[in-house]
Amino acid sequence: MSSNSVLESKNIEEESTESNSNIEDKFNVITEGKASILFPKSNEVFYNPVQEFNRDLSIAVIRTWSEILREEREEKAKKQSQRQTQLTGESSNVGTTNAAASKVESKFSYTILEALAASGLRSIRYAKELPNLKYVVANDLDLEAVNSIKRSVQYNGLSDDLVRTSQGDASDIMYQHRNPLNQFDAIDIDPYGTAAPFLDAAVQSVKDGGLLCVTCTDAAVLCGSNYPEKCYANYGAIPVKGDFCHEMALRILLHTLATSASRYRRYIHPLITLSIDFYIRVFVRVFSSPIQVKTIPCKTSLLYVCSGCHIFYLHPLAKKTEKGTFAPMTGPPVNSLCHFCGNKFHTGGPMWGYILHDKEFVRRILEHVKESNTENYKTHPRMLGMLTVVSEEIDSPFYYILSSLAATVHSTNPSLKQFCSAILNKGYKFSASHAAAGSLKTDAPPEVIWDIVRSWVKLHPVNYNNIAANAPGRKILGNPPSFEADFTFHKDADPPSRKIKLMRFQMNPQKNWGPKARASSKRAKTNDEDDHHQETTDKTPPTKKIVKETRD
Repeated sequence: MSSNSVLESKNIEEESTESNSNIEDKFNVITEGKASILFPKSNEVFYNPVQEFNRDLSIAVIRTWSEILREEREEKAKKQSQRQTQLTGESSNVGTTNAAASKVESKFSYTILEALAASGLRSIRYAKELPNLKYVVANDLDLEAVNSIKRSVQYNGLSDDLVRTSQGDASDIMYQHRNPLNQFDAIDIDPYGTAAPFLDAAVQSVKDGGLLCVTCTDAAVLCGSNYPEKCYANYGAIPVKGDFCHEMALRILLHTLATSASRYRRYIHPLITLSIDFYIRVFVRVFSSPIQVKTIPCKTSLLYVCSGCHIFYLHPLAKKTEKGTFAPMTGPPVNSLCHFCGNKFHTGGPMWGYILHDKEFVRRILEHVKESNTENYKTHPRMLGMLTVVSEEIDSPFYYILSSLAATVHSTNPSLKQFCSAILNKGYKFSASHAAAGSLKTDAPPEVIWDIVRSWVKLHPVNYNNIAANAPGRKILGNPPSFEADFTFHKDADPPSRKIKLMRFQMNPQKNWGPKARASSKRAKTNDEDDHHQETTDKTPPTKKIVKETRD
């Protein structure tokens, strides 16, 4: 250990003997949940209170996942007990199998790695708020950050065995835990910018059935079409401009996780994936199964988006045949020109084309949040609103923005209830998307969507003088609708999340809220940091402003 490291550790030990009042004279004490962390009074940017929702949600997700994991292990223990009974020729004994399950429950625990711990607030909250946690490893590359975590661990009265600090490269730490005997049950990756450099190590160092919690804050790369080369370099996919950009970001990240895992005969199962404020956050389980890996091309799609009317199509890369084998899909599903407006298509992807959320998991986590209150989670109202919207989401990929559909044909906006009633009355499904206000997810094909728009225009005529001769809207309206849409109010057009006035989307929590500057460091800025600064300060994707950001 270097002399500087020894001096730092000695200083921490001396600080631990001081009274809390003396410590609070030297440091700012920030309390969140049941945890308190110490910041030097000169540090003004290291803590971002807007990220409290991220941490609250992560605790709720890990708690719910751990309950499922315990139940699975209990069920496995019961089956093993029953098989053992059959092998020995004994009669099945309910008491014996229940005893085996009780033994699992009494010994159940799990481990977490926070690979990029920064202030350590998240790790300390995990240690104080998660039941059955064996230990959490709080790792960071920066020595000052690690010493700060140690200081906060002591201030919270936690043992070094429960919160284990580690200084090192995040990928190196994970690669050292690839052996199934010392893999982590859960890994949390919340970097500054992209998580792409850490994903290969993460999918190898998490246990079978374990949980990956991944955040990406490079929304300008994932959501827009300004940096396709950077997005492909990081994630192996090309983004396309569209109103659905925030869901596209989720699907690109899931695609990267799926392909990273498949190299090691593993596959992912999304539990819940969210676009939140200026970042995306996904929670996936990782399983080992060569058979399931074969299905990944069937869950991976190319995206076609019309450059004129912005209608979209997803096209899977492969399909499963009746014989149980796999074959490439025929296609593409579109002509060279859009038959609605005559414009060309942009091609994006490949990206995840399967489900974004496990509805049973969402139901369980929603029940947990309902039973909790603001004492458990300060952001409880928003958690309740977000999870309720997610629970209502249908599985159809991507969404429309109603105002954009109306703007294409220069018409007045129908209300969301009116438009959704027309979809329901036609026999299709709809839901909102958690990713954007005013969004509309539906399984109705594009032909039905434009026929409903045409029907609306028949009832509310537009001024054709305002539509250019070669504009997409003029060609769309040039064809009559194939059916008359029924805008009569449908009882299911008003979802529960809207009826009970839940907080469904972020309200400004404070002045100039959002991502903040990276915590200062003595080391020189790298080229990657320069690239990310450009990506987060140049042209930003629609509906959400992207500026510079910090971790916890």
